[in-house]
Amino acid sequence: MAVSKRPAENLRAAEAWVGKARKAGAQIVCLPELFMTPYFCQREDPATFDLAEPVPGPTTRAMQKAARKHRIAVVVPVFERRAAGVYHNSAAIVDADGSIAGLYRKMHIPDDPSYYEKYYFAPGDLGFQAVRTAAGPVGVLICWDQWYPEAARLTALRGAATIFFPTAIGWHPHEKKEHGPAQLDAWKTAQRAHAIANGVYVAVANRVGPEKPDGGGAGLAFWGHSFACDPFGRVLCEAPHQREELLVAETDAAHAERVRRHWPFLRDRRIDAYGGIAERYLGETP
Repeated sequence: MAVSKRPAENLRAAEAWVGKARKAGAQIVCLPELFMTPYFCQREDPATFDLAEPVPGPTTRAMQKAARKHRIAVVVPVFERRAAGVYHNSAAIVDADGSIAGLYRKMHIPDDPSYYEKYYFAPGDLGFQAVRTAAGPVGVLICWDQWYPEAARLTALRGAATIFFPTAIGWHPHEKKEHGPAQLDAWKTAQRAHAIANGVYVAVANRVGPEKPDGGGAGLAFWGHSFACDPFGRVLCEAPHQREELLVAETDAAHAERVRRHWPFLRDRRIDAYGGIAERYLGETP
């Protein structure tokens, strides 16, 4: 999706995309990260907290209605107000009957130029999950989570057959010429690797188009390239970088089973040897 400055317009657009996805045969659809508003984390502004809402709240209720109408499950990213002063970057998983089947709160929170998320979001505390839906067991990880193999592994170990990544990632305009192709390739490679290493399908929904913060600045050019890949890491479909796109991909439990039988990475894990993974760093201390 491309996102406007008018939340009501973004909600109507999301509802329309959900309907189009169902007509195209989809059983579950994923919307991009924080799709209701422009990516406000480009600057720190306390007034922005007024955009947050509880779960359930207006956005999730609207998407619950759309899910019931179209009989489709929906991954609904939301700026969650948990309590006064406690906010999360979250995604509600709405099942095809309109019920909220699960809630994921983004675990890894970045703090980079134009991605000042630590100002807005507390780290998630619900852990990594597999949520049972009418479309099968799915996991959700959000944007910055996509770089962490631990997150994908634990989500897969919970039983997720597909991992969805609602995302808002793009180029800093001044870096695009020199670093843009490598950044995009690294992003795709990391998520394809999650599919391969865990024997799961991966589906990434990114926003698209330029967005500049209020008050000026270069802004960000969200690079689109939403895609889905199979447990071999083969890209099944991919959107362009310059326009909105509806992608539909088919998952096949039998194919995933065959992949895991021939590439038994989960079987051969040395679970007795991974204690150090919970440490920050294992090198020598000065």
